Amino acid sequence: MAESDWDTVTVLRKKGPTAAQAKSKQAVTAAQRRGEELETSKKWSAGQNKQHLVTKNTAKLDRETEELHHDRVPLEVGKVIQQGRQEKGLTQKDLATKINEKPQVIADYETGKAIPNNQVMGKIERAIGRKLRGKDIGQPLEPKPGAK
Repeated sequence: MAESDWDTVTVLRKKGPTAAQAKSKQAVTAAQRRGEELETSKKWSAGQNKQHLVTKNTAKLDRETEELHHDRVPLEVGKVIQQGRQEKGLTQKDLATKINEKPQVIADYETGKAIPNNQVMGKIERAIGRKLRGKDIGQPLEPKPGAK
């Protein structure tokens, strides 16, 4: 019983620092303070995915003058939509509700800010009864043959 003394503590094993802890800035500065020898090496492209390099040079990209942008609805089409809507006595909101679109879509088409979508253009054509696509923009829409 003399071996089990309440004042002494026996430590069976103490874990050393993990790899991440040993590499931390705090651990490195503590080792420097103690005067231990340190070896540091910089890894090439560490933490980056360099396996797929971009071949185009950024300076070359900057020099390119081609402007890429989407075509917008011509103002002529916007005017036709506005006139057709007003002839039928519809507001932008009424027309939008009629074709199941948001009022902002109609506003964008009328101001020429929208990117043309054939489905939306077709719905607007049928709602206002005027052609918005092709050569004869603004002409009355002829009913399809066989339609009642």
